[in-house]
Amino acid sequence: MTAKRTPSARRDRRGRRRPFSVEGRLAEHVDKLADEHPPIPIDSADYTMVRPELVAEKFGPVVTYMSRVELEVERNVLELNILLPDPPAVDKHFYADVWLPQEVHHGLLLDRLQTLAGLPVATPDLTHVNFSFKVLGVLGNWSPIQDVSRMLYYLTGVATEQSAIIAYNRLHQGLLDLGEKAVASTIIAPIRRQEPGHFAYYKIAAQGLWSEITPWQKWLVRTLRRYTFEPVGAYTKKQWAQFGDVMHHLGITSGGEEELLRYAQQIGRFELEMLYAHRQGLRIPTYVLDSLKAAARLAAANTRQA
Repeated sequence: MTAKRTPSARRDRRGRRRPFSVEGRLAEHVDKLADEHPPIPIDSADYTMVRPELVAEKFGPVVTYMSRVELEVERNVLELNILLPDPPAVDKHFYADVWLPQEVHHGLLLDRLQTLAGLPVATPDLTHVNFSFKVLGVLGNWSPIQDVSRMLYYLTGVATEQSAIIAYNRLHQGLLDLGEKAVASTIIAPIRRQEPGHFAYYKIAAQGLWSEITPWQKWLVRTLRRYTFEPVGAYTKKQWAQFGDVMHHLGITSGGEEELLRYAQQIGRFELEMLYAHRQGLRIPTYVLDSLKAAARLAAANTRQA
């Protein structure tokens, strides 16, 4: 038997009161994701390709990058277990029981696709944890710091999922334009249907926690976010360049400065509206656009050297 909850609030493990509306919404959302979006069966994919060599030429860098990123969620969960010593139960249920198996299957589907298109298998890093995560994990035993880490986790999740939604939409359309209906409809379409649910989870969680934390915690979140933002899956200079290549093959950087700005605005819109609501006239957090420009420059430099 569980303790009866009041309509307005409940207490977490550390005795802090959290709005029931937020926790209740998150719990219902995770249950719905689990029920309606189980991991995509690997044998449900039709890998028939009309011209696999053209798929590799046009979208090989995209599929290769995304398959690695999807498979690295195993390491991401390891990082979260270190970063958040005492997370809310709903968070752990989401990332360990629902998000992880969904994303692993995305990675396996994409990895199989790229190998059949003549590309190398994915080489994800599943074990290396950055030292900064270990430091924040130790500091996170003090709950105000763990709340800051949670906010950064949610913000990263929002930006990551927004990037994924854009990428899968463009990849799906690009494959249809090539006449590759089978892989577009049985691999990319099912994957892209699962990403908005992840985006919604992070958004709800971020909005709820932001309303609870203190001004100094908000200042620290803004500061750390400004110095730690990076394109999804890009942890090294090589991976930054690879992300720039992904943007090129998806037509994001080929559209010029204005297209890149629109992309940056899509990725950074949520944290602009929440973290910087007090900054009138700010179109986008500058660190988002600066990071994407840096990735594009590295990719262009690699192309010139090739």
